[in-house]
Amino acid sequence: MKKETEDLVLDYQDKLPIKLLNEIKDNLPANVTKEQVTKIMETVFSVHTRAKVHPGECIGLISAESIGEPSTQMVLRTFHFAGVAEMNVTMGLPRLIEIFDARKEISTPLMEIYLKKNYTPEQIKKFAASIKETMIEDLIREHPEISLLDQTVRIQLDENVLTDLELDAKEIANLIKKKLKNFKMAVEGNEVLLTYTGKAEEVKEIYTIREKLKGIKIKGLKGIKQVLPVKRNDEYVILTAGSNLRDILDLEEVDEKRTTTNDIIEINRVLGIEAARQAIIDEACKVIGAQGLNIDLRHIMLVADTMCLGGKVKGITRYGVVSEKASVLARASFETPIRHIINATLSGEEDKLNSVVENVMVNQPVPLGTGLPGLITKIK
Repeated sequence: MKKETEDLVLDYQDKLPIKLLNEIKDNLPANVTKEQVTKIMETVFSVHTRAKVHPGECIGLISAESIGEPSTQMVLRTFHFAGVAEMNVTMGLPRLIEIFDARKEISTPLMEIYLKKNYTPEQIKKFAASIKETMIEDLIREHPEISLLDQTVRIQLDENVLTDLELDAKEIANLIKKKLKNFKMAVEGNEVLLTYTGKAEEVKEIYTIREKLKGIKIKGLKGIKQVLPVKRNDEYVILTAGSNLRDILDLEEVDEKRTTTNDIIEINRVLGIEAARQAIIDEACKVIGAQGLNIDLRHIMLVADTMCLGGKVKGITRYGVVSEKASVLARASFETPIRHIINATLSGEEDKLNSVVENVMVNQPVPLGTGLPGLITKIK
């Protein structure tokens, strides 16, 4: 960039954010004229000024209405992936409530796993199978047989599933051996025979073991219940039912810059509050966009900022954001009013009536717009 062009951009240092100025510098063509730069800077300054909020504008109320009105039009529905059991995604209003409530456990956790290289479909399939959480009950052909007389539990393994997972009956028997006590193990072809070595009268123990057996993990990552490789443009993306971001990001093949989960609390735990804030914005936009609605991004950003303000993700609930409001009446207007008012009385709290809700409740002008407090000074 020429020196005089750079000076023209730097003239706006006090008027525009540094990030915006750097973006302009990076994107200006080399052969740009002085007049063109002046025009560009004037246009950017004009657009930036128009985008600002006026003093006394009630941005909270406008954002609430902007999100609240279209979200009442949303359809209560769940989207299913064709041909795959257990793969469904909560959409519409239930998902929006889940995001803004910052639920610790969401109804349909989902991941999109991108890989660093373009692998062949076979390699993708193999990788997807390796991360799917596989339990012993996925390998059993029939219900485990119990013989109380011989004190044995017999497991018949499915040969096709074993071949797909590149496992054999001996490996399964060794895994079971590590997890269970008081049992002798014998392998006959694709059958594993467990013989109880405890007291003969402990019948209940054999039944307990049968249930314990089903929950033994063979391979894969905890929480990844289903996997589905999908082709997007020129590459494969692995969609998963269930989420385990920390362990997935540790894998060598995974592109950690693009891999995402829809579990905001997990993103906060693994990647921090900034990533969680961005996830709230992205997830809310995804839900709203899927419904064909249009909400100004800044309104969603304001909600995300409010939720992440203290360095932890807090939902728009009586235990989250609302509980931290300074005004007693504002807290009481949301839910459980009597409790808030009694607690405030006991601790001698004072309400300065600085915001909208509390002034509406006591029937006086709100400090916004024409009701904005003015400061008048007499100058001699």
